[in-house]
Amino acid sequence: MASSSSYNSPCAACKFLRRKCLSGCIFAPYFPPEEPQKFANVHKIFGASNVTKLLNELLPHQREDAVNSLAYEAEARVRDPVYGCVGAISFLQRQVQRLQKELDSANADLLRYAYNDMPSPSLSVPPAMTAATTIQQMPQRSFNARFGNEASGFYRPSPTITYSSYPYSLPWTDTPPEDINDGGGEGGGNNL
Repeated sequence: MASSSSYNSPCAACKFLRRKCLSGCIFAPYFPPEEPQKFANVHKIFGASNVTKLLNELLPHQREDAVNSLAYEAEARVRDPVYGCVGAISFLQRQVQRLQKELDSANADLLRYAYNDMPSPSLSVPPAMTAATTIQQMPQRSFNARFGNEASGFYRPSPTITYSSYPYSLPWTDTPPEDINDGGGEGGGNNL
């Protein structure tokens, strides 16, 4: 908290308002004579009487924060008469959002690079399987489904998944189907 000089120079507010600065001046602790523009901005935006009322309604320990807030808002309003400090807040929020997206992208890249460095046993193809292996030649697998709550822990085997012949060629097989017209769909052939 600043105070007026020992040689009784008027505070910036009293100097601006061209009045005598008394010993109990409410502006003196917050608007020192070295900062005349601070009060000029606050007066231009809020008015001296409104600031006086506001400071008189606040407790003494809250006044300095209130004056700092008023001075910040007034300076922002002088710089940008339309948006004031809201323009600065919006700019900073957009910057935070942009930086958050950049951080998320960097984290995703980091995870992708870390994942690519680790061997992935679940994606490896057994040596016995080749590109010519068809679905029918693949081993059949039975998957278990869990039913009930976690505490009960009983399992019911699901029906065995059997790969049957498809009426169309699978992208990973070299063998064409026996009869294209046997399966479902819109029919076969060249219907144009």
